[in-house]
Amino acid sequence: MYIELNYKSGKPSYLQIIEQVKLALATGALRPGDQLPSIRALAEQLRLNRNTVAKAYGELEHEGVVVTEPGRGVFCGAEGTQLDGHARRRILAQALDGVIVQAWHLRIDDRELAALLKERLAAFQGRLRERD
Repeated sequence: MYIELNYKSGKPSYLQIIEQVKLALATGALRPGDQLPSIRALAEQLRLNRNTVAKAYGELEHEGVVVTEPGRGVFCGAEGTQLDGHARRRILAQALDGVIVQAWHLRIDDRELAALLKERLAAFQGRLRERD
């Protein structure tokens, strides 16, 4: 599982972790029974305080998304359901709509926006390769 935080978003780190775990379950990137990184490992990876990750995991457990097995770790619960292709596209379309509106307000034209998207996609793929 790959989690990346956006420190400029203004959204607390623990909420970003929660959203990304839920989205990964909904899209099938994580499946029920999959083990999540330990609190310590994820905190080190994201350069966060362990309490922040523990808060996110605690919230996910409270919602029934994950299950903690003492001595074994944190696992995705059976509540995770996959979204079909249409639902995944709708979620992404909503996020892109927000980006498009923001680009319009910043007076970024279509070509510049498309170039920026390609640049950011390439940067993300580079980070994934570095991680592996």
